[in-house]
Amino acid sequence: MITELHTERLHLRKMKESDSSGLFNIWSDPDVTKFMNISPFTDKAQAVAMIHLLDDLSRENKAIRFSIIEKNSNQIIGSCGFNSLDYDHYRAEIGYDLAQSHWGRGFASESIRAMLEHGYSILKMNRIEAKVDPDNVNSIKLLEKLGFTCEGTLRQYERVEGTFKDIHMYSKLSSD
Repeated sequence: MITELHTERLHLRKMKESDSSGLFNIWSDPDVTKFMNISPFTDKAQAVAMIHLLDDLSRENKAIRFSIIEKNSNQIIGSCGFNSLDYDHYRAEIGYDLAQSHWGRGFASESIRAMLEHGYSILKMNRIEAKVDPDNVNSIKLLEKLGFTCEGTLRQYERVEGTFKDIHMYSKLSSD
């Protein structure tokens, strides 16, 4: 499995433990984690544990997560990846997060485009999915801009802080 992707402004590299400080800064921001399935981190050890968990999934070929590094500053500005890889059915689910200081500058769409290209051309996926909280308007706009189709609502799909939440299912096929 590939461990690096490059775009004009970004270097996407498989996460490693030394990324924990930069990722902790992002994952401890309540505005960033608001629509993620995690609570804001309060200790750098949580970022280290998350990186180890993702590394285990990557070794099992079930997922891969990249740190998003801005080439100009060499700073970690987010993460993206395939939260699940299903080679039997040629589908994957993407996920992404970005430091609030980098919102609205096209970094998310640039990194997701690289992920889509990799998913279709290298991993030979037919379908790439994204599950999105209906209140995450910015993520929905991003997915629609990138040609994803909303397939519907997964009713009470996730339990968040004791409450069941609906989730929108988006997908993009290799033929789209």
